Amino acid sequence: MSNLVRVHHGKGRADRFNPCLGFLASTLSAAVARNGYYIASAWILVERGYGAAGVATFLAIASVVEFIASPLAGVAADRFDRRRLNVAADLSRCVVMLATACALLYLDVFLIICLSAAVFSFCDRVALTSSQSMIPVVADGRSLVASNSAVFFVMQSGNLGAALLAGPLLHERSPALPFTLLAAFFLFSAGCLALMRLEPVSSDVRIAKISAAQIDPGLRRLVVVYALLYTSAVLVSVMGSSFVFQEQKGTAVDFGYLEVAWSAGSLIGAVSLFRIERAMSTHARHLIVLGLTALVLMALTSLRTPWTVMLFATHGFLYNLGRVSVEVTLQSNISVYLLGRAKGAMHSVAVVLGLLVFGIAAAVGDRAFPSTIFFSFGVVLLISVSCLNIGVVQTQEKGES
Repeated sequence: MSNLVRVHHGKGRADRFNPCLGFLASTLSAAVARNGYYIASAWILVERGYGAAGVATFLAIASVVEFIASPLAGVAADRFDRRRLNVAADLSRCVVMLATACALLYLDVFLIICLSAAVFSFCDRVALTSSQSMIPVVADGRSLVASNSAVFFVMQSGNLGAALLAGPLLHERSPALPFTLLAAFFLFSAGCLALMRLEPVSSDVRIAKISAAQIDPGLRRLVVVYALLYTSAVLVSVMGSSFVFQEQKGTAVDFGYLEVAWSAGSLIGAVSLFRIERAMSTHARHLIVLGLTALVLMALTSLRTPWTVMLFATHGFLYNLGRVSVEVTLQSNISVYLLGRAKGAMHSVAVVLGLLVFGIAAAVGDRAFPSTIFFSFGVVLLISVSCLNIGVVQTQEKGES
């Protein structure tokens, strides 16, 4: 690990922790801006009358670009300096946000947000892939569970901050305002990363290739778990605003409360792996998380506020618990030199499943209640849990024979 990137230690104990603190500060600031961008875009589309179909189309465009960008971002993260790549991506996201804010004052909202999503999601995928590939290096020998928990806790703190800002920024104000203010957070994130001092990737690492031996059945199952978790979160992003607007008859402030609840649950989930890491196997933990997520989504059809807020908080808890577990498992089984490409490939699979959800949501439009779509995906999750469990049993039986 130290051959890839080595933290300078020559200026005392305080400098030793500067890269970690700078990385966490960057993660926090970028999370506020990133989540704020998607919250603002989704609510503006719903408020202007485009409904769930409009939000699904917006996110589908972003996902198509992510699917194309994920493998490219993975290769770039393994070939180039990950810190500089992240700085460039943050500055690009800042420019996109400012351009969107200006264009919204003069042009059609739906067209501008969709065009913005295409450019933003490409920069966003480069930033996330390079950033998450840096975690084992920034950890500098510390526990991967502790390091990933800290990063995801800070990330969800940023998401929570964005949710808290969403209500005041979106309530009866110009749609350009939130994009302008959130762009400053990307600028701050780039500044924090620019101040970090990490050595560049050595040339011998850049030509490393992913071996077929590394893609064992366990890692393939991990990709499926990640894809299902990712899609469940995507579904909340697609249908959350319509769920509040149509079924709950709520306002932008109510939508902000729902986002706050989801983010608060995610904060707890980010640090909960410490408690249960040794209580059960990794596979059992993933199956339980997926099964409980299914039950939470299915329960949305029969419960009303304030119970729905609690359900979204529970979903956030389960999602982040599962995400941290997946990231730790991936980083423990894949060489640090190949994390970018492995992460890019895993995310590409997740995006394909997400695109299927977007297509269904766009096709159904407002003809079905959002809670009905939540329930349907819950059923899909339960079926997937059964298939994953059968696959493990068959693998174990082959190993014993």
